[in-house]
Amino acid sequence: MNLAEMKQKYAYTLARVGLNVQKGQPVLVEATIEGADFTPIFAEECYKLGASNVIVHYLDEPNMKVAAKYRSDADMRKVEDWEERQNQMYLDQGACYVRLEGVNPKLMEDVPEAQANAIFAHTDAVRNIMRKASRDKHCQWLIAMIPTQNWAEYILKDVPKEQALEELWKLLLKLCYIDETNDVVETWEQKRREKSERGKKVDSYNFRKLHYTAGNGTDLTVTLTPYSKFGHDAPADAIRFQANIPTEEICTSPEKFGTDGVIYASRPLVLGGKSIENFGFRFENGKVVEVLAEEGKEMLEALVSMDENAGYLGEVAFVDYHSPISMSNIVYYTTLIDENASCHLALGRALGRPLNDEKWTLNDSQIHIDFMVGTPDLRIVGTTEDGKEVVVFDQGDFVL
Repeated sequence: MNLAEMKQKYAYTLARVGLNVQKGQPVLVEATIEGADFTPIFAEECYKLGASNVIVHYLDEPNMKVAAKYRSDADMRKVEDWEERQNQMYLDQGACYVRLEGVNPKLMEDVPEAQANAIFAHTDAVRNIMRKASRDKHCQWLIAMIPTQNWAEYILKDVPKEQALEELWKLLLKLCYIDETNDVVETWEQKRREKSERGKKVDSYNFRKLHYTAGNGTDLTVTLTPYSKFGHDAPADAIRFQANIPTEEICTSPEKFGTDGVIYASRPLVLGGKSIENFGFRFENGKVVEVLAEEGKEMLEALVSMDENAGYLGEVAFVDYHSPISMSNIVYYTTLIDENASCHLALGRALGRPLNDEKWTLNDSQIHIDFMVGTPDLRIVGTTEDGKEVVVFDQGDFVL
């Protein structure tokens, strides 16, 4: 494998399949500073597709870590006027945007939870500027990964350090369905069709409730609305794009006030650069009323208190436990990849726009945080509109 050529093909996949950059369109980029070698490769592919400008803002978490030691919590959380203006100006010009994330799981190990939470709050608030544009302006957006040395060494502990980064690149390419000979546009179009068909099959049952159970103590009921559709077709006049690469999920938004019971996470959640493991939530009437965790409890309690709606669910997503990402037998310590190894839920903002229906409510919040709940023994039973029970997942996998 010629890795340089494959990096370029990966960049093309992100620009063409992910963002689907249009001629004359600006591209707004948030990129991990540790991935600066890849960012120009991606930018060039955007320009080849006709981008008018590629604006790169680097996320410098090492410096944010230093700042959090000396600045007040309020100052760390604050989004400065110039941060908003430098993004909003390009969004007003019709920009699409991408997050090219990297992972350094050890960076925040020695940072107190309160400081890590302030770093997360600031970063997430800046990203909300772009999220609002995706909702209001229907602009394309994408989240993807850049392999980094620290990340590679952390998750590939059995690989010699000098080989780890290249091996991580090879692994990521495989998870993104990119090889030396395939047509990535056709490959991803076929994946889109398959996921759409599965989503429409789920929708055909008109489920109103989903009951999750697993041996780890999970026993949760989630209510769906008549508008909760897993099979999504973009409007005919919309620019088609792929928001996450890689992805295996089909997803929808539940009724805001209809979640009850206990759910336990199956994979770590990384917030503010800190990894939180072995946690869960207890819900009543849609809202988190108890955080179940021995470590990271302060961060999780701060998360569900970010605003008045942060403790409600905004997303329900189905992923086979035996998905390609799960079968790699690696915990990636990044939600983008780990959520596609497992069924997951998201706290906070619902997908799409609010409903104009007095009987049903979708959640709205500053945050949208996915956490993984899929296990090898996860069972999900759906209850249809007419009261019939149908098994949707059994032994962790889709069975409809």
